[in-house]
Amino acid sequence: NEIDEEITLNFKKIFFALWSRKSLIFVVFVITFIVFVTSTFVCAKKWKVSADLYVNKANSSNSFDINPYAIEESGGLASMLSGNAPLANEVELMKSALVIDKVIKENDLRYGKAYGFIPTKKTGELISTDKFLKRKILFENKKGTHVVSISYTSKSREEAYNVVNSIITNYIALHKEINSEKSKFDKQIIETEYAKAKEELNKKVKAASGLPAVAISGVGNLSALSAFSTSAQKAVSTMQGQYIAGEKSRVEISEDAEKVANLSSKLEWARLVEDMSDSSKVLVIKAPRLLKDWEYASPKLFTNILLGIIFGILFSLCAVVYKEITDRKLSYSMLGDNIIYNLEKDFSELKRLLLSQKGKSITVVAFNGVDENIIEELRKFNNLKYIKAELSEEFLQGIENTDGTILFATINQTDATLYKQIKEILTEHKKIILKEVLVS
Repeated sequence: NEIDEEITLNFKKIFFALWSRKSLIFVVFVITFIVFVTSTFVCAKKWKVSADLYVNKANSSNSFDINPYAIEESGGLASMLSGNAPLANEVELMKSALVIDKVIKENDLRYGKAYGFIPTKKTGELISTDKFLKRKILFENKKGTHVVSISYTSKSREEAYNVVNSIITNYIALHKEINSEKSKFDKQIIETEYAKAKEELNKKVKAASGLPAVAISGVGNLSALSAFSTSAQKAVSTMQGQYIAGEKSRVEISEDAEKVANLSSKLEWARLVEDMSDSSKVLVIKAPRLLKDWEYASPKLFTNILLGIIFGILFSLCAVVYKEITDRKLSYSMLGDNIIYNLEKDFSELKRLLLSQKGKSITVVAFNGVDENIIEELRKFNNLKYIKAELSEEFLQGIENTDGTILFATINQTDATLYKQIKEILTEHKKIILKEVLVS
């Protein structure tokens, strides 16, 4: 079995509850607003320095002919299939201890006191890389580009500028070092292979034997005589063997010579790359700059005005709710849904209710004094009796034979505890509360 609970809001009661607390709302809102606006001029200012780096994935040169790293992580199909950001590796390099440790030392970034005044064991020590990365430092690869944005926020504008500048300097230096190591390693491998190939070529040249191709052209007559002479026949056979050996040596030497020439070309290419390795593939397209004293990132006056308005409204509502719940006098939140908010204006509604209950015994429970004119009007109804709200035997006797009750009370004057107790007694004795009437 499912139980459907209908949630209803009495907007009229909510409005009157807020209106009755307008002074409290105004005071709380103004105080909150002033606090937020004042904090703009009181709180410590923070500066945010940023820079943009364009990272050329083809390293120092875009030429595939002379740059061995031109296709290194260059994106393409593999990069798209992987789903990774185009410069994910570069961002990780920037965050690495190889860069950040130097940044920390260069800028003398140390642990401060806890909460600004409590010294700890770490106080005065250089901060760790992990701690630095948890600070307001941001590395962002702009979507769909090869541009990395670096930003750092600090209470010191000089520190913010120096940190960003230091990150760029050490990141570029790291790339130069990586390029240099790559080029030296490649050059060493090619030099070794070149030396081996050249040595092998020299050996084969020295060991070459047999007749050259031009020598075989002069044995035509000797071949004719070989049909009649055994000696001529042996001579032709010998010359043919020497020719084949010579051709074999020539082919081997030609292949090794081509290999040596190819390695020689690559060696020249590696030397050229080594010369280029001192350059960087990083271009600073937006350099960091030392901000002016008034160019702080926070706090912002306009932002604090908006926050003051938002939190002013929020705190005012919270204050109203708290006051409605804890108030010692009757508040709107303690009332039910059947309310007559102004008896003088809505007296006709009360008379309509009494007429509809003709023939039934109705009891008016009054918490505060009611205007004599209204009492005179109520006495015209024979089914109506009037008793005072109090915790007594007389009150219990007064409601014993009643069919329904009408409560008369005054907002911010009637005792809230008594009002709740009377309602609980009526509920326990199963007496229906027809209306809750507010009198001034």
